[in-house]
Amino acid sequence: MADHQRDLKLLRRTIELARESRARGDHPFAALLADADGNILLETMNTCDTEGDRTGHAERNLMTAASKAYSVEFLANCTMYTSAEPCAMCAGSVYWTGVGRVVHGMSEKALKELIGPDPENLTMDLPCREALAAGQRKVVVEGPLLEQESATVHAGFWVSSR
Repeated sequence: MADHQRDLKLLRRTIELARESRARGDHPFAALLADADGNILLETMNTCDTEGDRTGHAERNLMTAASKAYSVEFLANCTMYTSAEPCAMCAGSVYWTGVGRVVHGMSEKALKELIGPDPENLTMDLPCREALAAGQRKVVVEGPLLEQESATVHAGFWVSSR
């Protein structure tokens, strides 16, 4: 399978997981970690509401699990796929964990426009590329991809879109 097709397939999996996250009462975000061959190693969803932790973003949850399970050397050849662009906190967790590549759905800017000033997610308009570029470790970022598809899971969820 071509890399681009694999990226789209794995990104679509995160959108499915984001739907599951929403259905169970959490914010509609999800992420997964794949190895260099595209094998899924870990999957996570947002846990802000179900665990009462405002830092329970899917990407941060994934990076915590990944840093416990794998070495920095191994993770350098892995990709995090996420239904929406990682926020500054999540981009930092990618950097510190050592994952070498990020592929994301809708952009942080598009998410901010969709959500507006919803107190549940006061989105920052800070592209993860900028946050990651400030570090000494190279992290490749691809996205936004499937932006419209990624946005569908948020329809009617946020106060500003209700």
